[in-house]
Amino acid sequence: MITWRAGVVVSLGATWPGAAEVTVELEAPVGTATAGDTVRALAFPSLVGSPEIGDRVLLNVSALARGLGTGGYALVIALPDRTPADPPEGPGHLVKARYTPLQAMVLGVDDQESPHHEVLRDADDLDGLPVVVADLHSALPAIVAGARFAAESHGRRPPRVAYVMTDGGALPAWFSRTVAGLRSAGWIDACVTTGQSFGGDLEAVTVHTGLLAARHVVGADLVVVAQGPGNLGTGTRWGFSGVAAGEAVNAAATLGGRPVASLRVSGADERERHLGVSHHSLTAYGRVALASADVVVPLLEGDLGARVRAQAAPLAERHRLVEVPVDAGLLAALAATPVRLSTMGRSLDQDPTAFIAAAVAGVYAAGL
Repeated sequence: MITWRAGVVVSLGATWPGAAEVTVELEAPVGTATAGDTVRALAFPSLVGSPEIGDRVLLNVSALARGLGTGGYALVIALPDRTPADPPEGPGHLVKARYTPLQAMVLGVDDQESPHHEVLRDADDLDGLPVVVADLHSALPAIVAGARFAAESHGRRPPRVAYVMTDGGALPAWFSRTVAGLRSAGWIDACVTTGQSFGGDLEAVTVHTGLLAARHVVGADLVVVAQGPGNLGTGTRWGFSGVAAGEAVNAAATLGGRPVASLRVSGADERERHLGVSHHSLTAYGRVALASADVVVPLLEGDLGARVRAQAAPLAERHRLVEVPVDAGLLAALAATPVRLSTMGRSLDQDPTAFIAAAVAGVYAAGL
């Protein structure tokens, strides 16, 4: 069920492509906040218009009220006293976030009205393009950092990277400051939103067409596939949105790509099922992925390294295990990323292994 609240915008905050942060004074209590308290809220101007100080706003505070991981934001649903202007007429008939009040109509890269339709109509091959698949959105900058580090170490130009975003987490790509920061820094060349997700540089109907667009439209040297921010999980073997990582491996292999599986690893998670290699990776790659992938296993030291290798070993029944040394300069390369590194609320300093494991997948893929 949806929890609604109204309020008034009292200040404007940070903005990034597709998103605007505002502070809203509540008219009624929600969670631990009382009437008159302020909350951070996020608006997507393309959907609801651009809030200004003094505007009344209608908020969806469902996740905020439950203390869930929305980044601490309420979400602006509407400016009831000042609706946005209609968008200019243009091509495109793909509807995403379908049959929700804020469904968006977009021009798909493979749409009949798209200038790329002819290229993609019969496209069926990725020509061996490396496709790095990850469970969590937080792996994206680390994978790209690893690929760039490997290229620089060998005197090559940085790879041209496309990020294919699945719809397991946030649907609007605009929610991700990581994508905005990586795009601004030139670390990724395009974001392709697939399925019900939207707001990327290119829109695609499926992961398959998103991958083909990355190859034939973006001209990517390397693709990273991961869900948007906001991993959903229920603490069960199958009830987590990252299960789609296994399906992404299948898609990449079916289209003639080179799937590279990035393991979700932690040296700091207090939950046994996520310490070392997460059970999510073992399920997605060990049970869901029917096609073979290169599973990148970081060569870590000590007990944690031994644990990771032992946990990954059963994946060799279906995949190729690739053990990759952790270069001494990789941690510094991760620290130099243009966006903040954070996974499950932990920083690079708090859980370096999580980012190193993702980075070595980028290192390996950059050499293919």
